[in-house]
Amino acid sequence: MLRLRCVQRFPRFQNQRALPLARGLASLKQPSSLFTPLDTFQERHIGPDDTETKSMLKNLGYTSMDDFIAATVPPKIRIPGSIVSNDSIPALSESELHANAKALGSQNKSFQSFIGMGYHTAVVPPVILRNVMENPSWYTQYTPYQPEIAQGRLESLINFQAMVMSLTSMDIANASLLDEATAAAEGMVMAAVSAPKKRTFIVDSAVAPQTLAVVESRAKGFKVKIVVGDASALVNDAELKGDICGVLVQYPDVDGNIKDWASLAETTHELGGLVVAATDLLALTKLKAPGEWGADVVVGNTARFGVPAGYGGPHAAFFAVTDKLKRKMPGRLIGLSKDAQGKPAYRLALQTREQHIRREKATSNICTAQALLANMAAMYAVYHGPDGLQRIANKVHGFTQVFKSAVEPFGFKAENATFFDTLTLDVTGAVSNADAVHSAATGAGINLRRIDDKRVGVTFDESVTPADLVNLINVFAAASSKASVALSDLVEPTKSAISPGLQRTSKFLPHPVFNKHHSETEMLRYINHLSSKDLSLTHSMIPLGSCTMKLNSTSSMIPLTWPEFSNVHPFAPHDQVKGYLTIIKELEEDLCKITGFHSASLQPNSGAAGEYAGLCVIRAFHESRGEGHRDVCLIPLSAHGTNPASAHLAGLKVVSVKVHNDGNLDLEDLKAKAEKHKDNLAAFMITYPSTFGVFESGVQDACKIIHDNGGQVYLDGANLNAQVGLTNPATCGGDVCHLNLHKTFAIPHGGGGPGVGPICVAEHLAPFLPGHAMLPEQGTQAIKAVAGAPFGSASILLISWAYIKMLGGKGLADSSKIALLNANYMASRLAPYYTLRYKNENGRVAHELLIDLAEFDKSAGLKVTDFAKRLQDYGFHPPTCSWPISTCMLIEPTESETLEELDRFCEAMIQIRKEADDIISGKQPRENNLLKNAPHPVSVISLPEDQWNRPYSRETAAFPVAWLKEKKFWPTVGRLDDAYGDLNLICDCPSVEEVASN
Repeated sequence: MLRLRCVQRFPRFQNQRALPLARGLASLKQPSSLFTPLDTFQERHIGPDDTETKSMLKNLGYTSMDDFIAATVPPKIRIPGSIVSNDSIPALSESELHANAKALGSQNKSFQSFIGMGYHTAVVPPVILRNVMENPSWYTQYTPYQPEIAQGRLESLINFQAMVMSLTSMDIANASLLDEATAAAEGMVMAAVSAPKKRTFIVDSAVAPQTLAVVESRAKGFKVKIVVGDASALVNDAELKGDICGVLVQYPDVDGNIKDWASLAETTHELGGLVVAATDLLALTKLKAPGEWGADVVVGNTARFGVPAGYGGPHAAFFAVTDKLKRKMPGRLIGLSKDAQGKPAYRLALQTREQHIRREKATSNICTAQALLANMAAMYAVYHGPDGLQRIANKVHGFTQVFKSAVEPFGFKAENATFFDTLTLDVTGAVSNADAVHSAATGAGINLRRIDDKRVGVTFDESVTPADLVNLINVFAAASSKASVALSDLVEPTKSAISPGLQRTSKFLPHPVFNKHHSETEMLRYINHLSSKDLSLTHSMIPLGSCTMKLNSTSSMIPLTWPEFSNVHPFAPHDQVKGYLTIIKELEEDLCKITGFHSASLQPNSGAAGEYAGLCVIRAFHESRGEGHRDVCLIPLSAHGTNPASAHLAGLKVVSVKVHNDGNLDLEDLKAKAEKHKDNLAAFMITYPSTFGVFESGVQDACKIIHDNGGQVYLDGANLNAQVGLTNPATCGGDVCHLNLHKTFAIPHGGGGPGVGPICVAEHLAPFLPGHAMLPEQGTQAIKAVAGAPFGSASILLISWAYIKMLGGKGLADSSKIALLNANYMASRLAPYYTLRYKNENGRVAHELLIDLAEFDKSAGLKVTDFAKRLQDYGFHPPTCSWPISTCMLIEPTESETLEELDRFCEAMIQIRKEADDIISGKQPRENNLLKNAPHPVSVISLPEDQWNRPYSRETAAFPVAWLKEKKFWPTVGRLDDAYGDLNLICDCPSVEEVASN
């Protein structure tokens, strides 16, 4: 009777298949032993249970999973199940994983860092830690390509841009880059492109060494000559002046000096070059802004604005430019536009700059931003406001002054008279060498910057307490055999250590958003208000082809914010980070097992960075054999969108390869072009399964053609989720691949970033993997660093490490199988209603499917965008649109979605097809219809009766299927006007006056 009453009370369940009950019964399997853990991860991660899996197999005409896989994955590339199994990668339960992580975390020594060099121990406000960083409503969002359902994070990213523009006094800023070092490299490229006949780029000798290394690495592909030295002198060098395209300076520099670069900027501009300034936003609350002394490009890192150090990342870099450079700026830019009703709304602006559109003509391959971290930094500025930031900066600067005054009587001499937070100390007046100071510091649990045997560096940050300050001073007292001091002995400074001419006089952050959310109550409400405007995985599936939006499990995210991992400086001595190094080593080993390759590098901090690094490794290999002239890269039209741009950045010439009408690579065209370019062939880039969503049976033949003609094969790992445990890049014939840890290995997309793109390589390429000055062991053939930190965005490697460890080898393989099954089930359900563009000889797709909507253009006047915007009304994020083919949608369900959710999406698409048929039949007009007017926000549905001029009801617009009445996500605004936003480029927060007028 109880069950009957429940059904009667909730009629929406009557016509469904009792999936929750069936799933519950299937999940409650009796463990094999009383001592077997109950909290196994596989059943949490994989959506369909055994009953649903059998149902889908039956729908497709198979009696077993093995038969289905045999028809989907070409037999010749299959690998034995023992290669990736629970014997090779044992599965841990969630509790076992956390115990293991705790044990490894305890091996990271809890030292306090004063190393600096661009990395600080940030204080993360708890309201931001809990409600942004640890909140899936923020970290499971996708890149805001669909602005109508992304207004919350777009507003936050506008705040980020406004924060950077205001503090730097620059005209425009983007919505973050990967890290400071790669941002500086982007600045160098901008300078080179802006002066194409000049090839010399000056780097001041006081620029951070990790930044210099990355700039040198990037310069090679653009054939730019890097000259390092005193920048002020070099711009006046008679031999260089005629060839200088730009200059990079640090402000304050790595040693703490604050130099007046105005004269250098004037000279550089007279030479036709650009000035790139790497700076620190907290310092700019006290310093004259770079835009006020003549910088053209300003870059840096926002990590000290409330983002954990995390052994190097992820951190949001910033990139700001003068107005004349705005259309050359790399990365994503948020701008203000208006929707169909004229309501102001935000969107990604100037998308024609995107690398996948410009392909080999692109000057940047930036694909992933650092949106989650940019949002945290922006929220930090919102929470503290200009006054709060001033107070923090005053404390940091004051502590640095107190420290200097306290240790100089011991015989230590500060080499820099002006400073904000960093001192470089000559120790020779107090001790025999720097080791004596480092030894005393180590004994006190403190790390200082190691410069040389005569100097040490000390950098302060917000985390330093008065007790910490006293402990640090007493380290220097002990090293020099002087009496220790107490807090009462210290004297507060009476004036700034910054030269009067370089002190900031201009106001910053005047926008209302930075001046009213300073109580936790108001901040909490603001964060929640913005997240309520955004569709994320907390609402529904995000079926984006090639983007693999799968479960980002809570269990794999938990260790991320433990202080044992979050508060670690990337340049800490290696004997202090044994836990981190163990996790990194285990992740490298597991990724090599999965890919079939010999070695790995986790340094590249995005998928596109991985592509670039892999191609640089290939180039270094050819150079080592005396074949540095090999510079041709063959790329099929079915390859991933960033491939041509990455090849161009690596200094390669792109030659396109044809594909057949069925989506398969044209092997004859490949052979002809490989033979034509055999003397100069460097690489072949292929995405597998192809971006068209099919396992090509001729992949090994294609790779052999390349090898026979002297080239190396780069296998893009964007679609690796279809391979794990079934095949691998090495078996397919590759020499190197990158892996998107934010796709296959479950790092959250974070609203557009972070991403991680490590590379795995065959044994002959291993010596050329990226090096770093802070890596204890690296070969002489290693390419220069491609990211600022030795292991890139190290902290989020924990997520993929945990994901692999909890699934184990068998769980990883099962995940790939279900990903394939879910995609093929959706293809089967949608095939009667839409044109399925590509499938293999057995009628199967891979882990994604491509449906072609071209037929609706002629018959109903409908474009892909119209279908995408209508899907928003059904509460779904649209699939990947207009790529890789302009008339198509690329759909990828992943293994994490249940059969119920798959059916819900398919039912939405089928209903939209019926709505399109109404237009074709004439029941609905071609211009004023459900699809053309979509999406339908509350502001439209609530229009007064005399303004509702649409030939359909409000209910049909908002609630086209019954389940939306119980579970409805509302787009915040109507369809965006893209052209208006680009023609009227506004990328700043509204002013006080603008807010008052609305």
